[in-house]
Amino acid sequence: MMETPMRPATPRALGLRAGRGSRRGAPGLIRLVLLAGICALALGALALGAPSRARAAPWHNIDVAGSVPALDFAMTDAATGRPVTAADFRGRIVLLYLGYTNCPDVCPLTLHNVAVILHRLGAAAKEVRVLFVTVDPHRDTLAALHRYTALFGPQFVGLRPDANQLARLARRYRLAYSVTPARDGQPYTVLHSAAVYVFDRTGAARLLVPSLASTTPDLAGTAADLRRLLRPGGIGGWFDRLVRRF
Repeated sequence: MMETPMRPATPRALGLRAGRGSRRGAPGLIRLVLLAGICALALGALALGAPSRARAAPWHNIDVAGSVPALDFAMTDAATGRPVTAADFRGRIVLLYLGYTNCPDVCPLTLHNVAVILHRLGAAAKEVRVLFVTVDPHRDTLAALHRYTALFGPQFVGLRPDANQLARLARRYRLAYSVTPARDGQPYTVLHSAAVYVFDRTGAARLLVPSLASTTPDLAGTAADLRRLLRPGGIGGWFDRLVRRF
């Protein structure tokens, strides 16, 4: 099927009509309309090119933007003993992780690797907060939780929920946990998800890090992802939000 070439637009086709005494103004008006059209085409080309650039640099971790709810919780800060909510962390990149202070391996390894990642960020690490939510508030007192998180760095915040707050958080982000008290010769047992959620400065969920306690965690890739989110006005800022509209 052959396409018919489009004829150049004429003043009549554009709806422009030069009356008496206005012949000199018509060409200028035509140029103005054509210039507006060129600008529109240029903006359209930029918009169409934006997703391509975003796809050219994929995230190292799982992109959950738009599929996971924004950061929302109410708990007690182990350092101050005061109630805090997600609003207290707006303006910072937030990592959310469930665990407990008596965890023998997964928790300390995960938090250690997060500390390594933050070290790679350099001065930008001060814009990150790591929220360590205990799933064992019965044993994890505020003092114990604060001592534990302080071992990994100043960006780590211990949060102690009550039973309802913890259950609500786990449901919201589909995180699993269980606590079985010792009885009938069986030891006290705690199980929990190993995933780490990453939220941007607005509190929107952006990434899911499946595990930082594996034998080969992608520390460099996760550090690169955080750099993108930390970049002001760039990827992870207004640009990513614009791209997600297409």
